[in-house]
Amino acid sequence: MEETHTMPDPVTSAAPTTPAAPSVPAAPAVPPTPPVPLAALLAREDLALRQIAGPAAPGVVIHWAHTSEMADPYPYLLGGELLLTAGVHVPRDADPERLGDYFGGYVSRIVAAGGAALGFGLAPVHDTVPAALVAACEAASLPLLEVPPRTTFSGVARAVWQLMAQARLAELRRVTEAQQSLAAAASRPDPVPAVLRQLAQRLGGRAVLYGPDGGEIAAAGREPAGQARDALRRLAGVVCPAGGAGAAPAPASATDTVGDTHLLAYALGSGQGFVLGVATSQREPGDHTVASVGSVLLSLLTGEHQSGAGAARSSALVRLLLGAAPEAVAPLLESGGGRWVVVHARPETQLPDAVAASALGAALGSPLVDLAGDVVRVLVPAGREPAPQPGWALGVSAAVEPREWPAADLQAARALARARATRGPLVRHGARPGLADLVSRPDAQAHARALLAPLAGRPELAETLRSWLSLHGSWDRTAVALGVHRNTVRQRIARCAALLGADLDDADLRMELWFALRHGA
Repeated sequence: MEETHTMPDPVTSAAPTTPAAPSVPAAPAVPPTPPVPLAALLAREDLALRQIAGPAAPGVVIHWAHTSEMADPYPYLLGGELLLTAGVHVPRDADPERLGDYFGGYVSRIVAAGGAALGFGLAPVHDTVPAALVAACEAASLPLLEVPPRTTFSGVARAVWQLMAQARLAELRRVTEAQQSLAAAASRPDPVPAVLRQLAQRLGGRAVLYGPDGGEIAAAGREPAGQARDALRRLAGVVCPAGGAGAAPAPASATDTVGDTHLLAYALGSGQGFVLGVATSQREPGDHTVASVGSVLLSLLTGEHQSGAGAARSSALVRLLLGAAPEAVAPLLESGGGRWVVVHARPETQLPDAVAASALGAALGSPLVDLAGDVVRVLVPAGREPAPQPGWALGVSAAVEPREWPAADLQAARALARARATRGPLVRHGARPGLADLVSRPDAQAHARALLAPLAGRPELAETLRSWLSLHGSWDRTAVALGVHRNTVRQRIARCAALLGADLDDADLRMELWFALRHGA
């Protein structure tokens, strides 16, 4: 038996009123997935969708599908949705004028919330799409789709996600092929021009290498209009400003838009003055990754060897291996102000490789990168504030002196675990003074050893207890942070309670245990 539209329980609702000044989101909160062109969804013959109102512009995209029978869907929309409804909320036996006012308010609320399109299902409530709704969508330039009775809303939602998966796969394939072609270009006898040519070809725009004096050293691809060309040069000055020592820290990358041209600038190497500039007519999700790979390769081919920074880092490594203290070799690494932060990073979807690690280091403004299994560690001068990076989860330590690098490494690891557990793009280690400042370090350690003595020799129990307390007793988030099953977390916490002889539901005891685990270890 063929499924029809899923119908919620009917609710009595009044016609929505058009707000005097709706709060329009500055930008829709869209998920990290490629959008789906509305034209691609309409082209699916199995859905038999038909657009009956609104613009047929090829640029209309949707980010997800959402079903609602609310008379006012505004509070439940994030922006970018294809909103699906069977019209349960439409007032029955309303005269045409009242029905026109109702649909006018209904459509205006969808538009105010950032909805991308509206799908109206036929049967069992309505045999045709109400003419007043068609008129309202046409007036508001909101695409309106007619969903036939044989097409279920769940089928439409599944089709949207299928198209998103296909788009993501195509984008990953494009990025992989671009990485391979850029790496091959870097091995040619003329590597810098070859990399720029490949970069321009893969991004469909212009790639320029600027020297320390701001002049154009090499370029490839079609040159943009004069205004965009001048703006790209100015953008290069943003990531590599004049002023030398003592100048304010500059960002590792910058973006701008002039008309229909998108501009990108990347500082190459460790601040020696070389800049990669990119100008494109469109911006695809993987373009930043491709450009980052190009910037890493150009960093290796230009300022890195010419400036002597690589030799300085090699000298620092040799001195460390021969027994020098970190604070003695840190000046060779060119830290601004002598303080550093440690960043731990992990990709959201796959294991990192050397190219991805180098690209991350370039984006964070530091060549001091360590690829350690599934985690990338980056040592960043404190003056270059790490920012969230698309596709990565980051944990950032407090700013420390070189002698405190090992402690900062642990801070970054814990911050990364929390970022992954909370699905946040970046978590910083809290450096705000607190109770720990009231107790001396030796006293805190002695108290911690006594309190946690029953857990001695069981590091997995202590670490599970630490994560569980930090995540407010959430079994699921703790399991994600530790990479174990939630039942394993439950068993370990029960074992901790038994060994400690304590009631872990006691808030005072939780605070004391957290203090011991956090500051006394």
